[in-house]
Amino acid sequence: MKISIITATYNSAATVRDTFESVLRQTYQEIEYIVVDGASKDDTVALIKAYEPRFEGRMRWVSEPDKGLYDAMNKGLRMATGEVVGILNSDDFYTADDVLERVAEALRDSRLDAVYGDVHYVREEDLGHTVRYYSSKRFTRERMRMGSMPAHPSFYARRSCYQRYGGFDTDYKIGADFEQLLRLIYVHKIRTRYLAKDFVTMRMGGVSSSGLKSYWQIIRDHRKAFRRHGVAFNPLLYGWRYVEKLFEFK
Repeated sequence: MKISIITATYNSAATVRDTFESVLRQTYQEIEYIVVDGASKDDTVALIKAYEPRFEGRMRWVSEPDKGLYDAMNKGLRMATGEVVGILNSDDFYTADDVLERVAEALRDSRLDAVYGDVHYVREEDLGHTVRYYSSKRFTRERMRMGSMPAHPSFYARRSCYQRYGGFDTDYKIGADFEQLLRLIYVHKIRTRYLAKDFVTMRMGGVSSSGLKSYWQIIRDHRKAFRRHGVAFNPLLYGWRYVEKLFEFK
C-alpha cells in the first residue's frame, strides 16, 4: 500500500528541514513524498534539491507560483498516485517514526476509508515542550455541527475519496480543511477510525492559530461551510467548542 504525503512550501527554509528529516525517519518505506513549492524566494528550493537524493526516487516536487496553501494542496492531490494520501505541513514534523506504519496497518482493513489521530503544538524556542495537545479521541460525525473536526494533519484517507468527493475548496481563506472534512465525513459519511497516537508536532503561529483575526475568519468560513451543506448553525453549540479548547492548553 503506497502512501502519498503532500507538503506545501513557501519560504519554508527555516523549518522544512525538520519536516523532511521526520519523513525520512519513518519506518514505513512504501511512500511517495510530494513537495509543492510556491516559487519560494529563500533557500527552500535549494533544500528540496539537497534532500531529493536521500529519498531515492520517492520524492516528486514542483516549484511554481500558486494561489495559496489550498491551491498547492490540490496540486499535490492531483500529483498523488498512492492509495492513501496525507498532508504534512512545512513547519510540522512527525512526532514518532512509526506514524505511517500505524496508518498503513489500520487501512489494510478495506472497510475503512480514512484514519486520524492526535497532534500537539510547540513553540519554536522549545520544540520539546507541549503547549497544546489536540486529541481527536472525542470526535464524532455529529460533533462537526459544533465546528469540531479530527486533527487535519493526522488525517489519512484513500485517494479514491478525493477523486469521488473533491479536494480543497479555494474559496475558503482558512477553513477549507474543515469544509473538506465536513463534506467527506458529515455529508458523504466516509468510514473513519480514530488511532490513539500522537501523529504530528506542530509549531504555533500557523495560518489558523495566528491571532484573533484568524479566529474570526475561521468562524466565517465554518458558517459558510454549514450553509453550503445545509447544516443548521447553532451559536451556543458552536461556542462550546471554544470552551473545550481551553482544556487543550498546558
